[in-house]
Amino acid sequence: MSSFSVSLYWIGMLQAFRKYSPQVGSGASLWTGVAIAIALAVASPIVFILTSLLTDRREMWQHLIATVLGRYIENTLILMIGVGVLVIVIGVITAWLVAACEFPGRRILEWALLLPLAAPAYVLAYTYTEFLDFAGPVQTTLRSLTGWGFGDYWFPNIRSVWGAIALLSLTLYPYVYLLSRVAFLEQSVCTIEASRVLGANPWQSFFSVALPLARPAISAGTALALMETLNDFGTVQYFSVDTFTTGIYRTWFGFGERIAASQLAAFLLIFVFALLWLEQRSRRQAQYYEASANSQPPARYSLQGHRGLLASGICLLPITLGFLIPAAVLLQMAINHAQDTFGGRFWDFARNSLLLSGLTAVIGVIITLILAYGLRLNPSQLMKTAARISGMGYAIPGSAIAVGVLVPVGTLDNAIDRWLQANFNISTGLLLSGTMTVLIFAYLVRYLAVSLGSIQSSLAKISPNLDEASRSLGYSPLATLTQIHIPLLWRGILTAAMILFVDVMKELPATMIIRPFNLDTLAIRVYNLASDERLAQASGPALALILIGMIPVIFLSWQITRDRPNQS
Repeated sequence: MSSFSVSLYWIGMLQAFRKYSPQVGSGASLWTGVAIAIALAVASPIVFILTSLLTDRREMWQHLIATVLGRYIENTLILMIGVGVLVIVIGVITAWLVAACEFPGRRILEWALLLPLAAPAYVLAYTYTEFLDFAGPVQTTLRSLTGWGFGDYWFPNIRSVWGAIALLSLTLYPYVYLLSRVAFLEQSVCTIEASRVLGANPWQSFFSVALPLARPAISAGTALALMETLNDFGTVQYFSVDTFTTGIYRTWFGFGERIAASQLAAFLLIFVFALLWLEQRSRRQAQYYEASANSQPPARYSLQGHRGLLASGICLLPITLGFLIPAAVLLQMAINHAQDTFGGRFWDFARNSLLLSGLTAVIGVIITLILAYGLRLNPSQLMKTAARISGMGYAIPGSAIAVGVLVPVGTLDNAIDRWLQANFNISTGLLLSGTMTVLIFAYLVRYLAVSLGSIQSSLAKISPNLDEASRSLGYSPLATLTQIHIPLLWRGILTAAMILFVDVMKELPATMIIRPFNLDTLAIRVYNLASDERLAQASGPALALILIGMIPVIFLSWQITRDRPNQS
């Protein structure tokens, strides 16, 4: 039934393409056709997941309902609520302090607050387990100072849903911080000054004026953080917190139920769609604009003495907990166990990660250029829909995409094998399943939106007059792209490739499910060693992931400094 529905989907989209593509010129029509084909390929795993709900797996679902489904829903909701509250609190407060106040160390803390984004949440989970465990340095120091022994004191258990909420929040609050900070800086000086003239103190101006105006940015950042929470696998798996992500993996590999895993992935998509719907609905009837054309940011509040130190401490706390402590612990373990962590196999895993990330970055940039330039040539509703569909994968958790890719590919492999055996007595086995090609395709479905946004924004800054001049000189669309636009887009292309590269390096759930045999990455190596409680040996690969993750963070920090609005 689900295969039939997927077929109807493809037929309908192809009919729409035949209906609308003749309306444009031959050059633009070719770009439109390629862009729509890309959108169809990206959307097919999501369509398969949703149509899997039509397949009857009643007995399996009765077992899930009676055993673990309630726990999946409960833990997922608790994680989303807890992470949502914490990332808003941390992100908004720190963004307001660095944007509206002047205090010691503000310029350094302004970009350093992005550093926790470089550390994957599952790396923090492994690090803090070692740091806060009974034999770790914190509890060991506590016992040596007090003389307590085992059972004489209570210490919070990091391996719990509350520990997962804390660590996920420490790595995801930069989404809210980054967008909120930009929103605060873009608010007009007249708006804030008007509240001061009316007698509002800094806190009243913040709650009554600045915070409501920044609400769209806060909502968007929180939605991104919650989507990453739904995507997380390593943290919740290591802390034994049953969520839909761990349930999909367990149903697939533990029970061997591919369709049931697809249906669990469909329920996970319902959480994602509900989250996006709530985010849109929260802003549906509100208008967020400023009547004044004066966009000069207001003068900062000067915080001196203990107030300045308090502001510095508030901003330094999430940096310390989310980056400095984990990096220091990993660095110490990596140095103490250098022979175990940086042995010959480490470089094999690093080579695999670099290969997958590099190929995905190159292919992703090429596909994104086709999509973005096709939309520029033919800004029709059909092309806009195709671009929107191509970018929707970022909202889908990696485990769900992995199921949506692997099941239909396996079905296709089996169908080809049966047909060749029946007609030519040749057995091909699995041609695509368990190959690097399928894994890269899953990465592209997941992260294409990242590069698409970067290149689209860069392409929008190029004047259409250049396209018209190129056409008047007889250049084809391809020649215009390669000889005129790409040299002007190199900064956006570099940004897109860099972010794609780093995201693929850190990706865990999709890689866990799809990866070929004997093709482990640094992320898989960290997960396997940490699962075996060999945290010291996992320190090297984990530290490498953090260092690589710092590349886009440093670039974003440079952009913040370069693009800071002019201030009096």
